Amino acid sequence: MQKLQTLDYLVFLFYFIVVAGYGYWIYQRKKNKKAITNYFFLAEGSLTWWAIGASLIASNISAEQFIGMSGNGFSMGLAIATYEWMAAATLLVVGIFFMPIYLKNRIFTMPQFLNQRYNTTVSLIMAIFWLFLYVLVNLTSILFLGALAVSTISGIDFTVCMIGLAIFAVIITVGGMKVIGYTDVIQVFFLILGGLATTYLAMDLVSQEFGVEGITSAFGTMLEKSEDHFHMIFQEGNPHYMALPGLTVLIGGMWIVNLNYWGCNQYITQRALGADLKTAREGLLFAAFLKLLMPVIVVLPGIAAYTLYQKGLFQMEMLEGGELNQDRAYPVLLNLLPVGLKGLSFAALTAAIVASLAGKANSISTIFTLDIYKKYIGQDADEKKLVWIGRVTIVVAMILAIIISPYMGIDKKGGFQFIQEMTGLVSPGVFAAFILGFFWKKTNSAGALFAIVGGFLIAFSMHNNWLPGTDWTLVPFLDRMGIVFLICVAVMVVLGLWQPSSKGLAIDSSMFKIKGTFAIGTAVICAIIAILYTVFW
Repeated sequence: MQKLQTLDYLVFLFYFIVVAGYGYWIYQRKKNKKAITNYFFLAEGSLTWWAIGASLIASNISAEQFIGMSGNGFSMGLAIATYEWMAAATLLVVGIFFMPIYLKNRIFTMPQFLNQRYNTTVSLIMAIFWLFLYVLVNLTSILFLGALAVSTISGIDFTVCMIGLAIFAVIITVGGMKVIGYTDVIQVFFLILGGLATTYLAMDLVSQEFGVEGITSAFGTMLEKSEDHFHMIFQEGNPHYMALPGLTVLIGGMWIVNLNYWGCNQYITQRALGADLKTAREGLLFAAFLKLLMPVIVVLPGIAAYTLYQKGLFQMEMLEGGELNQDRAYPVLLNLLPVGLKGLSFAALTAAIVASLAGKANSISTIFTLDIYKKYIGQDADEKKLVWIGRVTIVVAMILAIIISPYMGIDKKGGFQFIQEMTGLVSPGVFAAFILGFFWKKTNSAGALFAIVGGFLIAFSMHNNWLPGTDWTLVPFLDRMGIVFLICVAVMVVLGLWQPSSKGLAIDSSMFKIKGTFAIGTAVICAIIAILYTVFW
């Protein structure tokens, strides 16, 4: 396989100059303004709907999708797209129900919500949980998978790739949320353009190898040769049922995964919390439409690679257990692309990795600085000091991720699946604390504390099969999440009825009304999702 050639590096250099140059220009435009924390951490009031939507996608789509999800496309097929298509529906729910509550109550960070709704203990514990999760799971996974891909494609040493990606992300992140938000627009442009080019060329390879003409015929060949890779719902007994257990992806644990990620996650909601409700909703709607497109970019290439692999076009690396290393599928596929276009696809992959790293690092910085340092360490710190602390936090988090990532076992079961399962240990309890905190005034601090800490301990015990009654390793992790969520809700209801809280949020039914563009867009997205699941059931 050929590595990157001179033309590929020139295309990539063009991408780097555009992103870094635009980011510097945005930074210079606001540099003379007072260095207030809202501009650094939230870009308050300065992001448009298209910048919010693009930034949401740029921060969400990363190596875990390009590498991990493409790898799942190689191994299990289109079913993994449920994470993307259900996310589109979830973004609508967040826009309709969650965002009005946050903005009405002037909530800018997730620990702030927990402090305002419950107490400082719940807020502090959750802030620490999030910091550990973002650094130990998210940053490490993105860096590891990103470096794996970049190293495979370029031939550059793995550690050098990891350090280079981290430095690139830090350059963008230290400029603050506004720089991240607007550079993400360019990142998304490269991400989508390069991603679509990769998909087109992968399918063109299929058409050449199987002697058919045109992309439509190539897709038909993939449907024929890899028919088992075009089902969205797995029946019990399917080898991939443990990862995506039947209707759970439509009416069960998948909702917990997505609602917690898109609605209760500092990393994501931060992009919209500095805007007014109309702008925030339109940004979420734009992100939902882009989400519908993502499987075309990250899943179809994996299925194309599987179709080509069946014909013996390339070899796949084997893991110690004798299984194929599915995370190598996308990098191997990129190496089959022609010179120049390989550089464009490489830029798209790098854009996804760097944007996601920058978003994660900024959220780590925001939570540590505003919810821990400002409250418990430097109560008298001025705003310039807080911004400086935020920047130091970004660098420290990146260094920790570089050191830790090789020891996390990210490559053992597929990067995307690793992230979902590790995040799933925290998601059920956190989502229970948020959803009842939103809509049930009696929910108290004891209930929230049980959900966050107790929910994690129950999920961790199930994950390690420490709980009696059944072999929990035989229960799909999405179903385990559903069980933990229901346990948390039940205990929270009992505690709330026993000792009702009076710390409800400001809510009225008019907040949830939708109209205009957002209402039309919501209807269109719901219709598209229904058609997709009907066709590929």
